Amino acid sequence: MDPRLSVIDKRLENIGRIIAVSGGKGGIGKSVTASTLALLLAKQGLAVGLLDMDLCGPSDHVILGIPTGAYPEEDKGLIPPEAHGVRFMSITYFAGQNPVPLRGQEVSNAIIEMLAITRWPDLDCLIIDMPPGTGDPALDVIRFIKPVEFLVVTTQSRVALAMAEKELSVLQELKVKVAGVLENLRLNDQGLSADKELSRFPVTFFGPITYDPSLEAALGDGEKLLQTGFAAQLAEVAKKLGK
Repeated sequence: MDPRLSVIDKRLENIGRIIAVSGGKGGIGKSVTASTLALLLAKQGLAVGLLDMDLCGPSDHVILGIPTGAYPEEDKGLIPPEAHGVRFMSITYFAGQNPVPLRGQEVSNAIIEMLAITRWPDLDCLIIDMPPGTGDPALDVIRFIKPVEFLVVTTQSRVALAMAEKELSVLQELKVKVAGVLENLRLNDQGLSADKELSRFPVTFFGPITYDPSLEAALGDGEKLLQTGFAAQLAEVAKKLGK
């Protein structure tokens, strides 16, 4: 048995709530949602951590404007540095801007290592930015982080909704708690909607959050990000999740 597995529960024992922000496909604003949600929860006065679990395509540091030259403090593990009031951990602290081409068991090994070596301080909430899909990373998070709950992000796209349906089916089958479904990037009220297309699932529906054309210009600056219309809309979700 891998001795690191016995360490993971201890590393997470002082965290009140763990929310994995996930989505069935890429390009739906999942990472921006996770990063902004962490900022908004911290703004509420909560102690918040953000873990970028997208090992092959981490982007939270780009979204928040966190320099990769910083490094976690070493003290019986690695203590995530603080940025914009949020404790942040990412594989970019070790790989920098270099690609991380992982496959199969290497992905699981990297997830176990990150969970085992990261020493989080007492937190009210830990936000995990998940890679898209319901493959090994999602199943590993469910396996290794017992109290995790999922916030499923989708859009009104037929493809995104189909992927969200598959993800919710997997989570339901595995009896994993779903914090809710967030419909992002709403363009108009004439198309499909998450609350109608996914109504067979007994979950909370957040949103819709409408497309904010000013968001792109704010990426790379945590303070500007909080001033966007996107953040203003997501703040209502943060209030509900922060209770």
